[in-house]
Amino acid sequence: MNKILPEVSAWYQELVSGALFEVVTIDEVNSTIEYQLLDGEVGEYDLSIWRQLFISEAEAPEDWRTPFELNHEDQVYSDQVFVPENFSGALFDIEPESLDLGDDFQII
Repeated sequence: MNKILPEVSAWYQELVSGALFEVVTIDEVNSTIEYQLLDGEVGEYDLSIWRQLFISEAEAPEDWRTPFELNHEDQVYSDQVFVPENFSGALFDIEPESLDLGDDFQII
């Protein structure tokens, strides 16, 4: 019987299959633990199943962001908004063309 308590953002290794996973959510109302494997696949354990697993605590792998194609720069600037200093350019001067929608189109 497993006595390890799940923690959100903690990494574990399932000893039978060798799979590494991170606990992403613990739903205490429904007694479920949502996890995400290293390849990005998401799953869920019932608390009774969690207690039966052969797992150990593990370190986060160095390349855990690889399935999501994230790099260090993505993480650093993820909440910042980029505003160009100069809005002028070749596309700025383009005027829209008028559309001839024919006799079938009427504005009401």
